[in-house]
Amino acid sequence: MTPIAMPVVAAVRMVRDFALPPRCPGCGVVVEGDHRFCLDCWQRLDFLPDGGCSACGSPMGGLEGLTCGACLASPPAYDGVQAAVAYDEIARGLALKLKYSGRTAMAEIIAAQLSRHVDSTAGGMLVPVPLHRWRIWRRGYNQSALIARALARRTGAELSIDALDRVKPTPALRGLGREARAKAVRGAFHVPAPRAPLLAGRTIWLVDDVHTSGATANACASALKKAGAARVVLLCWARVLAEEY
Repeated sequence: MTPIAMPVVAAVRMVRDFALPPRCPGCGVVVEGDHRFCLDCWQRLDFLPDGGCSACGSPMGGLEGLTCGACLASPPAYDGVQAAVAYDEIARGLALKLKYSGRTAMAEIIAAQLSRHVDSTAGGMLVPVPLHRWRIWRRGYNQSALIARALARRTGAELSIDALDRVKPTPALRGLGREARAKAVRGAFHVPAPRAPLLAGRTIWLVDDVHTSGATANACASALKKAGAARVVLLCWARVLAEEY
């Protein structure tokens, strides 16, 4: 940027911030900078610690290296879950704004909270949970892909938007029980043959917005591992804790 252009850009930003000041993504009050929560919403978010169940990442009261009863009974195909926050009113509101209201800037806010879980030097790859093409046509975008792109920009990690396809439409999973969710997504995901060599022996960071029962993550991880991925770790904005499911 030239020295002459810099003052012009600064002036444009001042006008923009005066006319359209940045607002908290949780409650909408004016805040001091883009992609920031107000103090009240920030304190109300339930940030989840690292660790928990060795398989699903579910909090286990500070115990490390153990596996929860549910995962012992039915081991998931994925190798861990890293969620930024627990699913509550604020987390839900932000996810819905991104998913259904076209508020694509929410992806940047989510990526900012997930970036600490991505080590770009570890040789892993970011892969978003795909939407079926019919749903993309209706919505206009895939919210998980927006989060994955923002994460790639922040961390420098490799990104593959098309490493995984949703090859059959699935019903909305909201309101379905655990077994019904698993049945609905069975066989829904597939790795295109030309993309399989990119996955071989690698850790895949599977990116999604909300983690509920694990049915979608499990189906995606199964397809990725069948294509040769060594490990699949889910990265998501919010997770529904077991006692709230």
